[in-house]
Amino acid sequence: MPSKDGRRFDRHNPADPQELVARFALGGAADVAAAVAAAKQAFPAWRDLPMPARGVIIAAAGRIMARRAEELAQALTWEEGKALAESRQEVGRAIGYLEFIAGEGRRLNSDVMPADAPGLNYTRRKPLGVVGLITPWNFPVNIPTLKSAPALLAGNTVVLKPSELSPLTAAILAEIYTEAGVPAGVFNLVQGAEEAGKALVAHPDVKAITFTGSTEVGRHINQQAAARFAKCQLEMGGKNPSIILEDADLDRAAADVALGGFSVSGQRCNANSLVFVARSVFDAFAAKLIDKAKAIKVGHGLDETVHMGPLVEPSARERVQGYLDRARADGAQVLFSAEVPAGEGYFLGPTVVTGLPASHAICCEELFGPVIALVPVDGMEEAIGHANQLPYGLASSVYTRDVAKAMRYSETMESGLLHINCPTTVSELQMPYGGLKESGHGGREMGRYGLEFFTELQAVYLRY
Repeated sequence: MPSKDGRRFDRHNPADPQELVARFALGGAADVAAAVAAAKQAFPAWRDLPMPARGVIIAAAGRIMARRAEELAQALTWEEGKALAESRQEVGRAIGYLEFIAGEGRRLNSDVMPADAPGLNYTRRKPLGVVGLITPWNFPVNIPTLKSAPALLAGNTVVLKPSELSPLTAAILAEIYTEAGVPAGVFNLVQGAEEAGKALVAHPDVKAITFTGSTEVGRHINQQAAARFAKCQLEMGGKNPSIILEDADLDRAAADVALGGFSVSGQRCNANSLVFVARSVFDAFAAKLIDKAKAIKVGHGLDETVHMGPLVEPSARERVQGYLDRARADGAQVLFSAEVPAGEGYFLGPTVVTGLPASHAICCEELFGPVIALVPVDGMEEAIGHANQLPYGLASSVYTRDVAKAMRYSETMESGLLHINCPTTVSELQMPYGGLKESGHGGREMGRYGLEFFTELQAVYLRY
């Protein structure tokens, strides 16, 4: 469908920028207004459909996505660049969450409480109305699914504004919901950029905004939404430290840190691009991590032998390269930097640096690229002290065989996701997901917790 003003935009393959992936209508404020109007009109009938019946439709979407899984994974790699194995894993997670959340249609509980007079006191949850979803390019199947499925199950109608860098996968998701039986107007897709996002946040009929992206943009969205008392849920940036103690299983730790720091080319909010290592094992751990980095093949994501694809666009590569140039100028030691394929793709290979204080920008700021900074420490308390000074608080990990140290870590580390002997990137569909400080605001996603944001809690007093 063309946009109201006829504008269009192109998306090219980041591994081969000359290759056109898709051409889409560029939506703006008028297109958002039309989508919101359709969602508002469709809301009463969708709200009144019993929740188990909505769950049946969500379950059907999961089966359709499973049938189209390879098509969706190929499209994801083509437009976003990540290795095909990573795309398949992402699609699998989205299917799993559709299956999980559909079951919540028969499990959403209310509380029954004693009444002071003859009667009954209980709680109930009701949908909000029209909700806006603004999603990023780095997980363009999983994140729109994690937001849209609970929103729909709760009885809301949805307007999704995906990143303009990943339009194709969003279009396929819309097709899946339509085929599953989601009625017209209940799920609406507006392809666009900043103008469309701003219009969605500002629209008076949008009762809530859920956003995943940078802290800077999230802060602005929160301010705009708060001005009109709209609910706001933000999943934002991260600088996720790992701590390697002297009693750690170094082989396991090195494999996990490489996975957490280099998967998806480091373009994930829970990537562990900062590692505090006990001095006594620093050299041994660094050597093992470099061995893991050397084994990573960089190239076109549709090549089945490739482990790491390109960064998503030239500005992303330039930004990460700028951090590396600054680090070198400030005396960093580059322990390893992989060669990348020749050509015009936006490639940057796995890189390991050290020799800089924990206060340096490369150790404090989100890079969104395949770079891991190693910092030697004298113990866990020093590492946690540095980590808790970070403005972010999404994920962290510790590697130790000492249960007391593991418990101390879990009690004092300021992050929403705590990992003991596993990567910072671990998250499971039945568990809550979200961060502290500048990493998260407004409630958790995933698990049954993902429904809470999309509902209002009511107290009911019945007397007889």
